[in-house]
Amino acid sequence: MFVPHKCMYNKYFIAIVLTGELFEKAEQLKHDLFFRYGLKGALRSPAHITLHRPFQWKEEKEAVLIDALSEFKFGEQFSLELHNFNCFEPRVIYIDLHKNEQLFLLHKNLMHFACNRLKLYNEAEDLRGFHPHITIANRDLKKPLFYNLWEEFKSGQFSGTMNVNSIQLLKLETKWEVVKSFSI
Repeated sequence: MFVPHKCMYNKYFIAIVLTGELFEKAEQLKHDLFFRYGLKGALRSPAHITLHRPFQWKEEKEAVLIDALSEFKFGEQFSLELHNFNCFEPRVIYIDLHKNEQLFLLHKNLMHFACNRLKLYNEAEDLRGFHPHITIANRDLKKPLFYNLWEEFKSGQFSGTMNVNSIQLLKLETKWEVVKSFSI
């Protein structure tokens, strides 16, 4: 019996994954929230700043996606300053960043490239705008717990500087995994 080949789609997104000590500190915060409150939503992905939100892509064409992203001109390396905590009330607590024009330019250029070269339009429909951050609690953070945690985090301190010299393509397996890094 002939079974037609079924095209499988996977979810991908593009991000700057934290490195070194900042990665370890952010991951420790997420693990602490898991052990204290059972929050595991943010543990599904490595500590990162999303540049292009999740999109569907044919798994059999993953190499095409990687080749296309290899053509993108990312610009020059730059530094990011992480600074304390903020939230999207009432479901997300995150590590905040100082505003960085190079990061906003990278995002703008990547969105243009994604629409024109990859035919990805989901970001164009996002009216919230680009608000770079590093999520430490989301999805499974319920409103009552959110307000208790926000009292704890709103005056908390977190700081560090990170040199951005690559961006990553992540793919959803059982959790989000880096498929490929692209040097800037």
